[in-house]
Amino acid sequence: MQKKTNVWNNVDWITISIYLAMMFIGWINIYAAVYNEEHKSIFDMTQQYGKQLMWIGAAIFIAVLMINTDSKFFVTFAFPIYIAIIFLLMLVPFIGTTINGAKSWIQFGGFLLQPSEFMKMGTSLALARYISSYNFKMHSWKSLLALAGILFVPVGLIFLQNDTGSAIVFGVFLLVLYREGLNGIVLFFSFLIALVFVLTMVLEPLPTILILTFAAFLINYLIRKKTKRNLIGMATFTSIFGILWLINYLAEGGVDPLYFVFAAAFISSLVFFLWAIMLHKRSLAILIGIYLGSVLFSVSVDYVFHNIMEQHQRDRINELLGIQSDLHGAGYHVNQSKIAIGSGGFFGKGFLQGTQTKFDFVPEQSTDFIFCTVGEEWGFLGSTLVIGLFMALLMRLIFLAERNRSKFSRVYGYCVATILFFHFAVNIGMTIGLAPVIGIPLPFFSYGGSSLWSFTLLLFVFVRLDASRFEQLSY
Repeated sequence: MQKKTNVWNNVDWITISIYLAMMFIGWINIYAAVYNEEHKSIFDMTQQYGKQLMWIGAAIFIAVLMINTDSKFFVTFAFPIYIAIIFLLMLVPFIGTTINGAKSWIQFGGFLLQPSEFMKMGTSLALARYISSYNFKMHSWKSLLALAGILFVPVGLIFLQNDTGSAIVFGVFLLVLYREGLNGIVLFFSFLIALVFVLTMVLEPLPTILILTFAAFLINYLIRKKTKRNLIGMATFTSIFGILWLINYLAEGGVDPLYFVFAAAFISSLVFFLWAIMLHKRSLAILIGIYLGSVLFSVSVDYVFHNIMEQHQRDRINELLGIQSDLHGAGYHVNQSKIAIGSGGFFGKGFLQGTQTKFDFVPEQSTDFIFCTVGEEWGFLGSTLVIGLFMALLMRLIFLAERNRSKFSRVYGYCVATILFFHFAVNIGMTIGLAPVIGIPLPFFSYGGSSLWSFTLLLFVFVRLDASRFEQLSY
């Protein structure tokens, strides 16, 4: 009988060391961000830094517990864990507490728990379990629909809580699916969606549709070199638009020209799509489908932006894209954040010497904008250290994922890496004006028990799986 190896002999101590360093630096910066001269002790449990220390202790306990848990537990109970957290998400609209406009918290006495944070781990486990199953085939409709269900159910429930930031995080799972064989066209569509969104916000839908139309004709010409058919297509589009506009002009209807352009795009696309299908011109049909989908998306973005989004969400997007500038309103957070980081210079102002930090110029500085404290008090050197730690952790996680024999472990490892990357990139991007303010924490740095514990669970489940890399996991 083979003697069971002590799991602690196989854990990756490099990952654990980076994790501990991040938590320690985060705790020190939380102390600096909310420093109170009447409560100077960093161990004062009445202050945020004291509470964070307590949560760090609990996080370390969770980490130890995960490492000592049999790795097969996570494989066996992946779906039950996912379903249990889904159930918690379903309870939130009924028993949840609203904070900063998002009803996404459940209160247990004096402690607040955010189920959406733990849903990232639950979804990662479910994805890994399904993708590693024997009957999984990436490009079968059954598998794609199942994957869509695993992803969209939590996203929909989180959107209902008005927690857009947490819902957007789930988009990074596309990168994991791409690693596991998803067609690259999906990533192209994701890029196209982002491009159309920005164009619609900056230029409005009418010029966006015209740009998309011109681009579609140009691409079709470059691919097929059919000048005559391209001209026929242009003439059809223009004729439909002209007829509708003339009818409106004669009837003195005063209808917005956007509707005529949209109708021309829709009708002409439908006609040529059916023609392409009949003649078995698959590439042309795909191009027309992409064009029509982009047009529909542009119109829907405009509708959602003006009729569904809250005013503060519209203001933040406009501020990010440079459409408006309100340094005392929507742009206040980012402007003060950039001032704080820029004022730190190369070496920083020194520990507890940050004026922007000390006088509370930056809102939410211990949570979403904790990186401001790093930039102001520790300067470029401190910021580089923090970014370096994140990059080292991400590269280490990818290395660990690739060396695992188990497909379940590899998929889960990539889920961990992409989630941490998204939080890291967007959170720091928020503080320097390169990303919208969507209210997501900086992993292991931001104040809060839910985020720290959820990221610890997410990470140390993978540390435990990696420690069992020499074992053959059975499903």
